[in-house]
Amino acid sequence: MLRPRGLVDLRDAGDVPAVLAYPPGAVVVVSGLPGSGKSTLLRRWSRAAAVIDPRVVHVACEAVMPAWLPYAAYRPWARWRYFRWLRAAVRGGEPLLVHDCGGRPWMRRWLAGSAGAQGRELHLVLLDVGVAEALAGQAARGRWAPRSAFTRHRRGLDRLLGTFSGLGEAAAPRGPAREVRSVVLLDRGSRERVSVVEFGDGRVRSVRS
Repeated sequence: MLRPRGLVDLRDAGDVPAVLAYPPGAVVVVSGLPGSGKSTLLRRWSRAAAVIDPRVVHVACEAVMPAWLPYAAYRPWARWRYFRWLRAAVRGGEPLLVHDCGGRPWMRRWLAGSAGAQGRELHLVLLDVGVAEALAGQAARGRWAPRSAFTRHRRGLDRLLGTFSGLGEAAAPRGPAREVRSVVLLDRGSRERVSVVEFGDGRVRSVRS
């Protein structure tokens, strides 16, 4: 079991904990490129906390729209619904797992402020699997991110990863991640080995299916 604090780099690590343990009520953001395995990881952990995934809202909005109408036409409405859902969930006070691209510092600042106002912590799990693996993941699921969006996410993620370069283990996050209490870096191998997350009570509530 690992209780993350500061920077925890599990990329290419030989000893990867099966359990990540966070304080009660923590908000854990899982970030990475489209296709990097965020949704799969969140499904694995979903018995430990509610999962806030914008894809759920996208699908719900798509279901009530005419098939001929492109998503871009109602994207603002979908985003508004997503942020309403996220805000209500954060205000609810329960532990949360949040799916996010990782390239939006303002989102982490807002989450940190909203959670911090309730005495809760914000933590980050960052999937660094590389572009080729992310594209393979998109191909496997049969759903592709638009090239412009993928490029934007890649640049944001590269900037974020760059802030950790040269930092030692347990160093305090800085730059665009300074508002989080911990950052756990995972690659393809370690992503598959962290099978459980728990929040505060010491009970393992999510198991690999």
